[in-house]
Amino acid sequence: MFTAPGAEPFAYHDPWSASLDGRLKDLVARSRRIAYYYDKPDTSTFRYRAFNVVEALANAPELDISASWFCRDDLCRVSAFIDRADVLVICRARYAPPVAQLIGRARARNIPVLFDVDDLIFDPEYVHLIVETLDQDAGNDWTWDTYFALTGRFGAVLRMCDGAITTNERLASCIRRYAPGIRVAIVPNFLNRAQQRVSSALFAEKKLSRFARDECIHIGYFSGTPTHNRDFAVISGALGKLMDRDSRIRARVVGFLDRRAGLERHQDRIEVFPLQDFMNLQRLISQVEINVAPLQDNSFTNCKSELKYFEAAICGTITVATPTFAFANAIADGCNGFLANAHEWDEKLESALAVVEDQDAYMAIAERAFRNAEEKYGWDRHAKAVASAVFDLAMQPIAGGRASEAVEPVVSV
Repeated sequence: MFTAPGAEPFAYHDPWSASLDGRLKDLVARSRRIAYYYDKPDTSTFRYRAFNVVEALANAPELDISASWFCRDDLCRVSAFIDRADVLVICRARYAPPVAQLIGRARARNIPVLFDVDDLIFDPEYVHLIVETLDQDAGNDWTWDTYFALTGRFGAVLRMCDGAITTNERLASCIRRYAPGIRVAIVPNFLNRAQQRVSSALFAEKKLSRFARDECIHIGYFSGTPTHNRDFAVISGALGKLMDRDSRIRARVVGFLDRRAGLERHQDRIEVFPLQDFMNLQRLISQVEINVAPLQDNSFTNCKSELKYFEAAICGTITVATPTFAFANAIADGCNGFLANAHEWDEKLESALAVVEDQDAYMAIAERAFRNAEEKYGWDRHAKAVASAVFDLAMQPIAGGRASEAVEPVVSV
């Protein structure tokens, strides 16, 4: 484990505690205005698709665009933000009367409405794949009721919108297939200011110490949600054999995972941490030598973003990942990380371990990964892309929407 960075936890407070009045003030600060809607702020999709985007635009005064986020609790004052916005972006919201009324209000004011989504969770055709991939109980009617309802509700909102914004071209093609004729723009996930600041500081500490380590080697799996057992199964055999051969290897798991998954004989060498806030997650990632991001290779996982790579890269930890669409585009194998097909995990973990043993080689890969993350996923690098995506789509809405005919919103003005 790297010994320089993050010995003590960071003090953390959610940075999205601004009052509605404060967020309304932010919305009207400039001449062009974007209102982002997300049902309830959280540390995952809301952070990447609303909070980070609003922060990036605020840092680009030359664009003369202001933005702010709003949530279901704010809908009691819906006119306060809808009537002041030029574009409404609805981030991964499920159909419900308040959302339909929000869209109806925007329609009545001739405000274009866009849907932002970062996962393949809007097309019921993929429910069977989602249930299998997420290791849900396929023998339970509740599972099917839940996932068909969720995808149907997401899809209904998507089809009510004039355009869509998503994270990569693979997911964009699924949107176009589900909602023919809809225009789609791509804005990748990227870091926020605080996340990048603490991560860069952790990387600097590691560099200053020349990546000093203790006698153990930590391989980290940062699952995030309790639905990754089948993803982890992709590498559990290879990781178990590596731990059999090398007593220095420790596995670090942050989040949810069935720890019996092929590693029962090594339970005393598995560190388990609960879910972390996004600042302290970076601290724990920075301490491990190898970050692993295994995924099943299917249509659902190929639509996922590469954030597990750049969250590690920005704090100087190298990643071994399944070459899904986003990871294969982000990682140059052997240059700024490693890519491992399902049958290659033994070999690629050994390759990563050899790099750990060669301090100069590790530092070179970590430096390239850090620079790549800073350039491609930095918090201050995407404001122009966001502006182009939103306003290019907004300039040519589907006027009244092909979806408005399919799902008529309830208008409450």
